Amino acid sequence: MGYVPFCLFRVSELSLRMSRPLHRGARISGSNNDLWDSQMKEKTEKEELDRRGSDQSYFALRFPFRLLLPDNSTPKNGIAENGFASDSLLVGSPRSKHRITMLLLKLSLVLIVILALTGSFWWAISISTTSRGHIFRGYRRLQEQLVLDLWDIGELSLGSSRLKELEFCPQDFENHVPCFNVSANLALGYSDGNEYDRLCGHEPRQNCLVLPPLNYKIPLRWPTGRDVIWFANVKITAQEVMSSGSLTKRMMMLDEEQISFRSASLMFDGIEDYSHQIAEMIGLRNESNFIHAGVRTILDIGCGYGSFGAHLFSNELLTMCIANYEALGSQVQLTLERGLPAMIASFSSKQLPYPSLSFDMLHCARCGIDWDQKDGIYLIEVDRVLKPGGYFVWTSPLTNFQGVLRTKERKKMGNFVRDFADKLCWEMLSQQDETIVWKKTSKRNCYNLRKPGSGPSLCGKNHDVESPYYQPLQACIAGAQSRRWIPIEERTSWPSRANLNKSELALYGLHPEEVADDTDNWKAAVRNYWSLLSPLIFSDHPKRPGDEDPSPPYNMLRNVLDMNANFGGFNSALLEARKSVWVMNVVPTNGPNYLPLIMDRGFVGVLHDWCESFPTYSRTYDLVHAAGLLSLEIGQQRRCTTLDLFSEIDRLLRPEGWVIFRDTAPLIESARTLTSRLKWDARVVEMESNSDERLLICQKPFFKRQAIQS
Repeated sequence: MGYVPFCLFRVSELSLRMSRPLHRGARISGSNNDLWDSQMKEKTEKEELDRRGSDQSYFALRFPFRLLLPDNSTPKNGIAENGFASDSLLVGSPRSKHRITMLLLKLSLVLIVILALTGSFWWAISISTTSRGHIFRGYRRLQEQLVLDLWDIGELSLGSSRLKELEFCPQDFENHVPCFNVSANLALGYSDGNEYDRLCGHEPRQNCLVLPPLNYKIPLRWPTGRDVIWFANVKITAQEVMSSGSLTKRMMMLDEEQISFRSASLMFDGIEDYSHQIAEMIGLRNESNFIHAGVRTILDIGCGYGSFGAHLFSNELLTMCIANYEALGSQVQLTLERGLPAMIASFSSKQLPYPSLSFDMLHCARCGIDWDQKDGIYLIEVDRVLKPGGYFVWTSPLTNFQGVLRTKERKKMGNFVRDFADKLCWEMLSQQDETIVWKKTSKRNCYNLRKPGSGPSLCGKNHDVESPYYQPLQACIAGAQSRRWIPIEERTSWPSRANLNKSELALYGLHPEEVADDTDNWKAAVRNYWSLLSPLIFSDHPKRPGDEDPSPPYNMLRNVLDMNANFGGFNSALLEARKSVWVMNVVPTNGPNYLPLIMDRGFVGVLHDWCESFPTYSRTYDLVHAAGLLSLEIGQQRRCTTLDLFSEIDRLLRPEGWVIFRDTAPLIESARTLTSRLKWDARVVEMESNSDERLLICQKPFFKRQAIQS
């Protein structure tokens, strides 16, 4: 329909031309008829020009791009149909000048468009990868700045009440752990051990600052703090201390202020003899040879107060302690206070937040777990987190078949564990007194060689989740189909294990150069961190009673939390710098999951959602490190605010503890404004190597309860 006016224009023009007489050659004048014909002709031509001009104006509105080209109605060489030269090109005519000007403008416009399109095309194909990266980073910075501006506007719109400092929590929050509320779980109907499960979201979030106990003191430096802790720093009674009868709970009081885990006799609690016995049962000379047998990481279930892991630490073995939440006399709290790895976890109804095939050894010394319950599902979970060729050590009176106090029920439980271990393809290596050591199979085909219907089946792909996050316990064998199925005896021993080879890195889609660059970056970062923290950390700390100042570097850090561990490069750089720390490597659930890689490197870590409280007690860590975490969290549709995240960090930090944020400049500046609400001392440090990043160094003050109350 759009071409109808054009067609009408052509038809009407053709009709006028056919209706007029053609005058070829000379014109004859002098006749009235000729005069009348001449006048009529001029009138007709004038009407035609007016009509043609109006038609072209209408046509220009409907088809603007067609005006860029000359009108095809004009014959070539300017010759009209009557044989005369067309007046449209006659020099000196106003109409011809107008037409020439318009034509030149059209041609100029066409030339400009062509040049612009050509330039844009060559510019686009000439952009290098680096330029594209700069453009993307610039766009990302603009996006972050927009989000931050909107966040600031929202904060300001809520009034000054939102910008004031957080208040201190009530006294009953001293040892409160969110997501672990046994009484509330019992009220909700949880029982049979499920009341110890971690349940988040059932209690309102309360952003406040947790104060330390009344007589809290800064923990002693490592390694003194491993053997002596301040009594007021943990929630335990003197009666419970003296009545601790477990093999790994035995300890003694030095005075009213301190708890000691050592004595004049090195054999006070039998830990050295006990660990030596386990090594001999495996076929080793002593516990110092665990490393050569492929053992580096140990999961200690119901660890008492961490004495087993404390003893093995001197042999470069890393032991993670797990135990149920305890309101009083917590095993996890005391273990962490000693500067040893620990976290709250329960063998009840959920899988542990570790990948399959994570640990070289699992240890249970009177850990209180009924392994025969729920058709052996707890033993299946042990098998899941145990590496191929790994060891399961069980010490219990139930294993002593010569015991005179064994009841029929206890004997039944002991027999069940032994039989079920065979169905899991575990080989029983040895039994001495109350201790049995099993070795998990190194061969996958062992499961297929079992009798049909004998033991649990292998998990299907839908149930074999490599890194579950508090998923229900599975009654099938997981990890057997994993590409990470590498027996511990075939892995390089520690510390070479921290540097995986090319084939091992290929399992995670990584190249050695990529991990090497990450490691080099973190080596430089650790040097920068310590140069910033060392001068400050001693200027505000008096000398500890009975301790001499150590030689540089002044290392007062022991428990370190890496909130966004990525490859575990920060952990690796700390160890290579010979810092006497241990690192809890946390992999956020909303980011890339490299936790299996971290565990395979001989480190310890856990999956976690940072919109939930971390499974540990207050005042746990000396240093909290968060590189890229703010960028990761701000890019997600979160269920929590940045203030929620910072409040949780404050709960985890020990008094006078440190926080290091490493992120883009806009995010760091926004975080700095938030630190004042938590009463942190903070300063921003520029990065020399990358102008897009900044460091935010914060220190938590030591607020004493009596000073607040007065």
